Amino acid sequence: MEEIGISTTTIQLDQFLKWAGIIESGGQVKLLIEDGLVFINGTQIHERRKKIQPGDIVEITDIGKWKVTTE
Repeated sequence: MEEIGISTTTIQLDQFLKWAGIIESGGQVKLLIEDGLVFINGTQIHERRKKIQPGDIVEITDIGKWKVTTE
């Protein structure tokens, strides 16, 4: 599992995925969420603007898993 650091206390899921280079657009996040492929700490996510913070584990089925850390 790759660790990705953020410089803020929270970040929106869609912003995190774009900033980390995991996806290219908010539209991609929307489709992944609609397909039920996005999880935070093991819970399926239904909103792309969900706030995440250091310590959270973000997972996209068949793509990868990342731990959010502080920079």
